[in-house]
Amino acid sequence: MESLIDGVRRFQGDVFPEKSEHFLSLARDGQSPKTLMISCADSRVVPELITQSEPGDLFVCRNAGNIVPPWQRANGGVSSAIEYAIVALGVSDVVVCGHSDCGAMKGILSPEALTEMPSVAAWLGHADAARETVKACCGDLDADSRLSALIEENVIVQLNNLRGHPSVAAAMAKGVLRLHGWIYDIQSGGIRALDATKRFREAGEDGSLSVADFGRQQQPAEQV
Repeated sequence: MESLIDGVRRFQGDVFPEKSEHFLSLARDGQSPKTLMISCADSRVVPELITQSEPGDLFVCRNAGNIVPPWQRANGGVSSAIEYAIVALGVSDVVVCGHSDCGAMKGILSPEALTEMPSVAAWLGHADAARETVKACCGDLDADSRLSALIEENVIVQLNNLRGHPSVAAAMAKGVLRLHGWIYDIQSGGIRALDATKRFREAGEDGSLSVADFGRQQQPAEQV
């Protein structure tokens, strides 16, 4: 806890004064982020750091396994964040970001590790389709390769769940929303993005990332 307190002191003494005009603008004018990022709650994954975003640039929803539950009328935190980002904030892009060495995905592959965490196990049930796909198609892979395949397939499954949310479906029908799937590599800092062929590819030489054309006409994403 002491390290957090020291961090607050440094923020207030060094960082905030340098950006005081920006924070004043945010306090006066409100937020207007263009992107919603749904990422894992893993402490090694920091969306603002990865994308070098300033305060106000990115609307972030984090949870175990970067899960997007299928839409239902019962209220939920992730569904509410999605709806608010699209309807109230008018974001133009949504990124579902998985990552390497994901503990949630490891739990799906080794359910015995979740016996004392029933809430976590129930939550990760939203990735059952990803698990079954990997089991059917990747059963001959070694453990590390199965984990990598599950991390990728989970992003695809969550994107499909996302498309079923009414606010997302409406924005896509209007042609004002794009959906993206990313995998962040903790060790290298690299990003692989889902393209229109449903493959995850590294950033191009110019730093651009491919875009799965789930919404507006396909075009390169901005550099990261």
